[in-house]
Amino acid sequence: MITAIVVDDDVDTVDVFCDYLQIVNVKVLGRGHNGKAAVELYQKYNPDVVFLDLMMPDYDGFYALENIRKINPAAKIIVVTADLRGDTAERLKVLKPTEVFIKPYDINKISELLRKI
Repeated sequence: MITAIVVDDDVDTVDVFCDYLQIVNVKVLGRGHNGKAAVELYQKYNPDVVFLDLMMPDYDGFYALENIRKINPAAKIIVVTADLRGDTAERLKVLKPTEVFIKPYDINKISELLRKI
């Protein structure tokens, strides 16, 4: 069974996404709402996959992506964002998430990615 953490500042988005993951047999180990929580959850649980929003208050997804990469450069981090700005794309090229999904996310594509993992 694949394990995951889900991090997004929108509580409802986290809840719905976690419900979906459980339906497709992914065990959600933790839920967070900012980048700092993402790093803490990653250190605590060492999940197979991190689902991470970018735009969050205080500590954003870039903070999480950068710091999780320091812990484990091979971590599977799926960025789920609505931010399509050019500077965001440039930062993502440097931080190298495993995959980027644009909100609203396509459940079928996420399922397909999980099967590959």
